[in-house]
Amino acid sequence: MKFKYSVSDSTQSEFDSLPRVTLSLYCKNRQAEVSGLVDSGATINVLPYHLGIQLGEIWDDRKAYIKLAGSLDNATGIPLALNATIGDFKPVRLAFAWVKSDDIPLILGQTNFFMEFDVCFYRSKLEFEIMPKSP
Repeated sequence: MKFKYSVSDSTQSEFDSLPRVTLSLYCKNRQAEVSGLVDSGATINVLPYHLGIQLGEIWDDRKAYIKLAGSLDNATGIPLALNATIGDFKPVRLAFAWVKSDDIPLILGQTNFFMEFDVCFYRSKLEFEIMPKSP
């Protein structure tokens, strides 16, 4: 399934376009339609605080902390597993570092988005392709 690169703000130009995909996240009989940044340079999936709350989760400081790196190196998260669907693909279980901050986008990274899906980027065409992993 191919997707177009997109901007997060209408004032941005196509040069600011990034690979974002719409997906549905499910937890505790709740659902959220979200846009996630497909980031091959991110080690893990990252979920902003408000989305965990929207899905009925409760922040628990007693859970194991996940230390983030790179541009998020001052943030910590707790583990959270959610069911997710993209288009007509079968649902998958995605593991997130749920961060107590809304200043970050939903990030789909190597663990475990890229373990569940094969992704090809065509930046020159402002497109990318996502396919379920091969058996």
